[in-house]
Amino acid sequence: MSIHPTAVVDADAKIAEDVRIGPYAVIGPGVVLDAGVSVGHHASVTGPTTIGAQTKIFSYAAIGGDAQDKNYAGEDAFLSVGERNIFREYATVNRGTRGGHTTIGDDNLFMAYSHVAHDATIGNHCAFANSANIAGHVQIEDNVVLGGLVGVHQHCRIGRCAMVGGGSMAAQDVPPFTIAQGDRARLYGLNIVGLRRNGFSLDVVNALKGAYRELFHQGLPLRIALEQVREVYAEMSDVLELLTFIEASTRGICRSAGTGSVSDA
Repeated sequence: MSIHPTAVVDADAKIAEDVRIGPYAVIGPGVVLDAGVSVGHHASVTGPTTIGAQTKIFSYAAIGGDAQDKNYAGEDAFLSVGERNIFREYATVNRGTRGGHTTIGDDNLFMAYSHVAHDATIGNHCAFANSANIAGHVQIEDNVVLGGLVGVHQHCRIGRCAMVGGGSMAAQDVPPFTIAQGDRARLYGLNIVGLRRNGFSLDVVNALKGAYRELFHQGLPLRIALEQVREVYAEMSDVLELLTFIEASTRGICRSAGTGSVSDA
């Protein structure tokens, strides 16, 4: 264990033997730092918070702070961070509210000034570029990329392998496998590069292309488009994942930036 003499570590914190804590860092009560965690100078970790193994917290990051919510009244609320995450300079992550949980999976990158709000759920292998910000109760699935200065509205969902382009404001759900861009964000097709990088076969990519065209460029009511796509691609699990995500939406989904986009009828 390497703890700089100027660091402030609460006696109630649980620190693994090989954790490194830099100058003037603050580790509060109720914090658990697992094996191989490093905390940079002037960073803070506030509990109840668990930080998984090999996670790196860079200088001035603030992890596990109170929820930025007027209804938060100091009750216990939690943050769970998985393994091998990276929080760059000035990144901020808040705990939940009303006994709730903010949850972050494994192998995520949070670049400088990015923000994860209370009760959010982040999957694995995601990347938040500089100043990407998500509001409370947002759900981010695996392999999502948020570009710089992105904002995501409360209770929105960003589907697996989706990308939200820099400067975008997402006020509705972004379906899996797609690219969204703009204020308010609209869909600009499939995230082809992301699909290839994540090992999707050509057959699956072609099936997703067909489903996307049917859903967003045929001018059909959403209910009918979903039924037709399900009939054609009944054996394609990734297409069915796309359909299930859309059907589960409570905020509505981003619409296509092209002509003939689907209606809600």
